Amino acid sequence: MPQASPRVNTETTQMQGGLSTRTQADELLRLMSYNVQVGISSSRPHHYLLHSWKHLLPHTQRFANLDQLCHELHRYDIVGLQEVDAGSLRSNFINLTEYMAHLAGFPHWYHQVNRNLGHLARHSNGLLSQYRPAEIRDIKLPGMIPGRRAIMARFGSEANPLVVFVLHLALGKRARMNQLAYLAELINEYPHAIVMGDLNTAADSREMLELFRRTRLHEPLEEVHTFPSWRPRKHIDHILVTTDLEVEEIHVPALEAYSDHLPIAMSIRLPAGLTLSRQSVHA
Repeated sequence: MPQASPRVNTETTQMQGGLSTRTQADELLRLMSYNVQVGISSSRPHHYLLHSWKHLLPHTQRFANLDQLCHELHRYDIVGLQEVDAGSLRSNFINLTEYMAHLAGFPHWYHQVNRNLGHLARHSNGLLSQYRPAEIRDIKLPGMIPGRRAIMARFGSEANPLVVFVLHLALGKRARMNQLAYLAELINEYPHAIVMGDLNTAADSREMLELFRRTRLHEPLEEVHTFPSWRPRKHIDHILVTTDLEVEEIHVPALEAYSDHLPIAMSIRLPAGLTLSRQSVHA
């Protein structure tokens, strides 16, 4: 059975050493968002039925899938995760965000529980980062069914920050409209913002068009199909950035079907004067 990594401070993890910074002249900032479906492989529609027990009970393939995924995650600077587990029966009581951060070499991580079913399941969002957040906020989103939340991570200086939101929106259109309207107010407080996650809707939907109208977020440059993983036809996983952040590339990484979603990845350049910091690792 996989062992949990040493306990980490989930607010802002710390490592010994001096600070290093990234500026516009450095390599690109690499982002990924991935709904990992708690490490359940899905490659056919009938797997939802055949594999449904894996949402409640442990199975060895879960960690084999996550271990393979972590071999790829180290290529990225900031990763937003959806449908991870914060430690319950199905995950052998291991916090999967912490487990993946430890295995993939991310010194900073945070998780939030959206639905807490006790020993059966603790549905969560997660954030992995090579850069140290200056602030983490747990945002409760509006909705008839409680539990939907967003992670807000502020990087860089308070005067000129980069703010990253990680979220998993509701299935219902009306709930998504309310959730995105609420988020728009928060996004507009910051000049440089990134929104990533499983938004459960396409970029040309009414609720997304309203989000673009109310904020300075880019509409996607192109449709990137991520769902379902075995025959992707829907563009419901997104990485959205404000207009001041220069998008260099957006693509779907060529990974195995570790989930019923595929990940989405983006590389961006930061505007002049915006720097991110992290603590250098020393043995």
